[in-house]
Amino acid sequence: MKLSCLPVSFYNDIQNGDMSIGRWASIARQEGLDAIDLSVILISNHTSKYLNYLKNDISSEGMSVTMITTYPDFTHPDRQRREREIEYTRYDIAISAELGAKYLRILAGQAHPNTSVESGISLVVDSFKQLDEVASRHNVKLLFENHSKPSVWQYNDFSHPTDIFLEIFEKLKDTDIGINFDTGNTLVYGDDPLPVMEQVIERIETIHVADTAQRGKLAPVVIGEGIVPIENIFTRLKEHGFDGWLCIEEASGKGRAGLSAAIQAVKSKWSSA
Repeated sequence: MKLSCLPVSFYNDIQNGDMSIGRWASIARQEGLDAIDLSVILISNHTSKYLNYLKNDISSEGMSVTMITTYPDFTHPDRQRREREIEYTRYDIAISAELGAKYLRILAGQAHPNTSVESGISLVVDSFKQLDEVASRHNVKLLFENHSKPSVWQYNDFSHPTDIFLEIFEKLKDTDIGINFDTGNTLVYGDDPLPVMEQVIERIETIHVADTAQRGKLAPVVIGEGIVPIENIFTRLKEHGFDGWLCIEEASGKGRAGLSAAIQAVKSKWSSA
């Protein structure tokens, strides 16, 4: 089992300069993680000098980057905006490659009121396929996630409803795009995660281990203290022979104490699954 973490609880500290990414890598090493994850909102620019500095800061702690998360909006009703979103994601692919990240987590886009389901699915699939070709040239693997709503968006994820997520997934089977399966987001929509995971399990590369306190609402808690059946999910992954990354999405707001508790919970549940 390989373990990394997306430090959502540290986002504000990193963005306002109270914690460097190098410091995050140091904390991750001390907590026994195998690597770290980053969001593009934590990476302040794409200049070579800055990215080399960042890469050296991370490697000096004996760590590497497993996955970078980004927030493209391929369902925007404005064509020029969608074209810009593709260009932004090309940059994100390049940044991922520069930092040595194996994966870039991508999203469908927002559920804009003026974008129909049929049109949105077509826009997402077309955008994903364009970017899959770019990613393959940079040795970065794109991962589509069953997402809910990032704080940087106005609307919920277009593919948050399970049927839309699965339809997009089916239309991507002729690509190299994999799945980053989030253990909590399906419950946020009101559906059980195990039946959904079963339908995409063949393409799962990474797991976002997340927890929520309520069904039907995004209410992050310390992992292991919510209602997500994490141990049952792990059991099914083991039965399937999953040997990818468990990427903790630590969003409890409890700081390092929440991170430590999440890591211990995930290790314990994986061991007992």
